[in-house]
Amino acid sequence: MSITIDNDRIFKALSNATRRSILDSLKDRPQTTGELCETFPTLDRCTVMQHLKVLEESDLVLVRREGRERWNHLNPMPIKQIYDRWIGAYAAHAVELIGKMQIDMGD
Repeated sequence: MSITIDNDRIFKALSNATRRSILDSLKDRPQTTGELCETFPTLDRCTVMQHLKVLEESDLVLVRREGRERWNHLNPMPIKQIYDRWIGAYAAHAVELIGKMQIDMGD
């Protein structure tokens, strides 16, 4: 699959607040789908599963099955790749510009 398509899937997955909340829930430890459903009581199980499917298809969540349980693990690598490509370089440039502005204002 092309990098562009992968990035599009990642950005689509991250564009939804519920999916970002699910990723936040998985940050500290893997959770079963049942645990995630309990974490989001306003959502029915099917809705949680649909969000998990989008996250899995974008490689942000890795799934391991143990018997009847489905364990969902955060995969931070796609987020790091987005950071490295889109945020890191721009943030460094912004810090450099702010530094220059402060020097100019101090003169």
